[in-house]
Amino acid sequence: MSELEKLVDELFSRSDTEGQSLALVIQQGGSIVTERYGTQPANDFQPAVELDAESTLISWSMAKSITHAAIGILVADGSIDIDAPASVLEWKGTPKEAITTLQLLEMRSGLHFVEDYVDGTASNCIQMLFGDGGPSHAAYAASQPLDHEPGSVWNYSSGTTNIISRIIGDIVSGGPGGDPGDRETAMRSFLSERLFTPTGMATAEPKFDGAGDFVGSSYLYASARDFAQFGELYRHDGVTDLGNGAQILPVGWAAHASLQVATDEESGFGYGRHWWSWPEIPRSYSCHGYEGQFIVVAPETEVVLVHLGKTDVAVASALRARLGGLLQQFAQ
Repeated sequence: MSELEKLVDELFSRSDTEGQSLALVIQQGGSIVTERYGTQPANDFQPAVELDAESTLISWSMAKSITHAAIGILVADGSIDIDAPASVLEWKGTPKEAITTLQLLEMRSGLHFVEDYVDGTASNCIQMLFGDGGPSHAAYAASQPLDHEPGSVWNYSSGTTNIISRIIGDIVSGGPGGDPGDRETAMRSFLSERLFTPTGMATAEPKFDGAGDFVGSSYLYASARDFAQFGELYRHDGVTDLGNGAQILPVGWAAHASLQVATDEESGFGYGRHWWSWPEIPRSYSCHGYEGQFIVVAPETEVVLVHLGKTDVAVASALRARLGGLLQQFAQ
């Protein structure tokens, strides 16, 4: 057994207290090097399910990086200027109207937002996604008070991403407002035709809020292989590796994603524009989701790693160490 296989075995045989791995795909140079799947535990609605390469799992906040790609397509089209004030009607005539789309992408809008996944009384995130935040997640987030001057303070916020997602929806559906069903149809078509199909993400399934906007903060289902295809899109700087190799994102969009603007004090990860970076992996950029969802792109070794599962935040550092050990196998 190789050292890589040994490390994968150890990852999938973790104790329940350390978390559970449901899917792992590691590609190098675009080819799968190793792949493993686990068992989706039983719940009140379904029995345990043995997962495979066709199984789709939730992205959680990895969807934020999908949103960065969607914005990139519109930048390439000339449909949006991210350095200009964000197109948010509620902000007209208020200090919030100075907030730019770039500041939203960098999580430096200055808007109040508590990103907590446990305390429902304090968490804006829980209220927005599951509580009484209203049918429009973006409207809820946009209504939050301005705590800081735009561009001055970094604050990770799922609400910020949903504001961006609504801006995208406005552009592709022909304007703000409108019938939620029509907005959803327009956004589904845009994501499918302009991003998922060219990238080869055949299983990708976005979810929408009551206003018809993609919940770009949290809700995309796809197979581990398709999440790896998304990582490959950025490894190739927005060029698909399907057939004609079309440039669907602006040249330099991967560098735009990974340009670090902040460091998360709790984890030590760097933050760019809706993408993260691992300081121990040179030039890396990564998508992160709640409870251990990762797409890690390591350009220097041509590796894309996808991990999907369920790991409590209290033991997240141990999972990071295990995934880091897997990535290190390709740096030797």
